[in-house]
Amino acid sequence: MSPWPRSAPTAAHRASFADAIPRSFWLDEEHGGIERPTPEPALVGDVTADLCIVGGGFTGLWAALHAKRDDPTRDVVLVEGETCGFGGSGRNGGFCVASLTHGLPNGLARFPEELATLERLGLENHADLCADVERLGIDCELEHTGEMDVILDPTTGTDELEEHAELLRAHGHEVQVLDREAARAQLHSPVVQGAVWDRTGASLVHPGKLALGLRRAALDAGVRIHEHTRAEDLRETPDGVEVLCAQGRVRARRVVLGTNAFAPIVRELRRYIVPVYDYVLMTEPLTPEQRASIGWEGRQGIGDDANQFHYYRLTADDRILWGGYDAVYRFGGPVAARHDESDETFGRLAQHFVTAFPQLEGVRFSHRWGGAIDTCSRFSVFFGTTHGGKVAYAAGYTGLGVAATRFGGRVALDLVDGRDTEATRLRYVREKPTPFPPEPLRSVGIAITRNRMAAEDRSGKRGLWLRTLDRLGLGFDS
Repeated sequence: MSPWPRSAPTAAHRASFADAIPRSFWLDEEHGGIERPTPEPALVGDVTADLCIVGGGFTGLWAALHAKRDDPTRDVVLVEGETCGFGGSGRNGGFCVASLTHGLPNGLARFPEELATLERLGLENHADLCADVERLGIDCELEHTGEMDVILDPTTGTDELEEHAELLRAHGHEVQVLDREAARAQLHSPVVQGAVWDRTGASLVHPGKLALGLRRAALDAGVRIHEHTRAEDLRETPDGVEVLCAQGRVRARRVVLGTNAFAPIVRELRRYIVPVYDYVLMTEPLTPEQRASIGWEGRQGIGDDANQFHYYRLTADDRILWGGYDAVYRFGGPVAARHDESDETFGRLAQHFVTAFPQLEGVRFSHRWGGAIDTCSRFSVFFGTTHGGKVAYAAGYTGLGVAATRFGGRVALDLVDGRDTEATRLRYVREKPTPFPPEPLRSVGIAITRNRMAAEDRSGKRGLWLRTLDRLGLGFDS
């Protein structure tokens, strides 16, 4: 059922990315259109604060902005181990989607009684994010193009597409079902067999510009940011928490953690998150002739319907970002720079790209990169508190966090401040996902699951292993 070749990538495929710059396009000053600011000074010595935020990605930056909007006099310190946006926030595809549940079907399976509320909160959060971007003057190339779920299996009937579309419509989405002819009119690709185009709550952004724009806004609001300051431990005190760093510490009344895929300083989080590496290729800008050959006039963000799926989109200068398919977990879950590249995966991505767009054969890739996704078994952000309620966290976005991190930062802040809100009362917020087993069972289970997911993509049949995981609530998303 899968259109992707099972043969090894050729020398031509490998040559297409051999000279690519090995870093995220979104964080590349020369090509990505950003101006990297001078890093804020590392923390040296002891400081005090009302609130300390650990992690300078989307979750931490949004939490800082929420805190200062709630109370401009609140003293907020943010510590970041590298520079703001260094992790997943600066390496993702830039799909800014409203869903808080990793799509309606996943939400319906896990939170049926709360799905209507979660969908409404997600759409409100997406709208508020767009309003904040405008209010804060962040030029992050925001495009409201919608998202197109492309069907690869030619045996998938229109009735199945309509069923999915009706679920979306029932929750207020504007949706269009496209048969093969209509879908290929949108995207000129031989792998496309149909599509569902959701025009509601689905946008594209330049994530690097968004992250740096949030950083600037936080500084303007009075947040004290210390970059190259890695938090190493937490210690509860009678009146708060100490965040211990390499060359200093922050004494704070409250702490919000937004470290996500990186090794958590709260050990209990390690049971719930596996860092899964995802890899991306970015083409050189297409010529006018190449651009015309693929159609794509709607500029939608696109993902296919397979377990091992690709996601792809156009940039402002008409490059194609092409990522996904492989989901690489390494024994013990290390997150390190040495894992940011995978020649094997890049080769497969280049091979599949030409399969999807044979008319672009010969196009070269300008950038290649990888990064860790904070994967949890329910595929969506979860929350918790520790240290007597003085520390709160949001984690486990599983690759769908560009918009959800704004919601995650808000809820984590409400939890640590003891606010009773519509969101904090939800089972979605109060309950954690099923934990992953310890090593070596974790690695073995993930390997078997990936194998069975690939088998389902080839056969169209969901086997016993995957059906059992479904019943246990132990998912693994590629």
